[in-house]
Amino acid sequence: MVTIREVAKECGVSPTTVSMVLNKAPLAQFIPEATKQRVIEIAQGMGYQPNPFAQALRSRHSHTVGVMVPDIADPYCAQILRGIEKSFSRSDYLSFLVDIQNDSSRFKKYLNVLLGRRVEGLIILANSLSFEPELLSALEAQKIPSVILGREPGTETLNWVATDNELGAHLALEHLYRLGHRKIAFVRGPQLIIDSQHQWDGIHAFAHTAGLELDPALEVTLSDPFSSYEGGFERTQELLARNIPFTALLAFDDMTAFGCIRALISAGMRVPQDCSVIGFDDIPAAAFYNPSLTSVREHLEKLASMGAEILMDAMKAGRKNQAVSPIHRKIKPELIVRESTAPLSEHGL
Repeated sequence: MVTIREVAKECGVSPTTVSMVLNKAPLAQFIPEATKQRVIEIAQGMGYQPNPFAQALRSRHSHTVGVMVPDIADPYCAQILRGIEKSFSRSDYLSFLVDIQNDSSRFKKYLNVLLGRRVEGLIILANSLSFEPELLSALEAQKIPSVILGREPGTETLNWVATDNELGAHLALEHLYRLGHRKIAFVRGPQLIIDSQHQWDGIHAFAHTAGLELDPALEVTLSDPFSSYEGGFERTQELLARNIPFTALLAFDDMTAFGCIRALISAGMRVPQDCSVIGFDDIPAAAFYNPSLTSVREHLEKLASMGAEILMDAMKAGRKNQAVSPIHRKIKPELIVRESTAPLSEHGL
């Protein structure tokens, strides 16, 4: 790499002069314009690139942001990462991505790695691990600008942006109700995931308003937060084994819904002719599944962009030693109707 000393030798000035010009130091205002222009042109011609680590040490600003994802292979994460990257591409911040692979020990390890790299802020894509008390305490103790995306952490001290899961579940159940379905099964999310409770609140709110009676025997719950496809398959088999008729099924998320459809088809049922199915998230695969999946779209890129903006504002305030109050935002979801739901047939139960 070309160094400042080499640029200085070519320009015929001191390395200090070159450093002040290229780093736009306050004292550079006393250097003649002709000299500054010559330094800049020669540096560019020689292919000089500033050392970001050295700059970070001098300015204490690394212009990097740590992004922690629970599982980079998860399509949910991919959509959020696209929104984060779009936001930071319009700024002078560079994101530093780490995959914790649904492992709490990795969360702690990579949190320390990112802090050691002097990141100026953190974005955490949330899953159930993100809300373990010990991990939340570790995050809060760092006093570094951060924002949690995707779920509400249950603390008022951290910034977060999440989907309005209660409204989303309300929209999904309302759709099934308007199609004439009354015997509706539910595959709920794991109890330790707060989204599941918010969805359930929305389901109960609509049921109360519509006078819809929910059958507890048609409710099952996922046990493993990290294998929703297999969980959806197994829980739907469990529902079918109870021999209680249902004409529609509302799943915790899209991957769960895919597993539910597999179980229904394996049992000789047709979707949606015998049973309508709705998912949640609207991951890209939902549009290409067979049948294409009706789902609640979370607008994940918008969620990510809003989180990135909140973080950048918090980092700017931190540079100025300004106190800011935590920001909490909910994004309104949208029901996307496809082929997996249909009106109750004349032979519906």
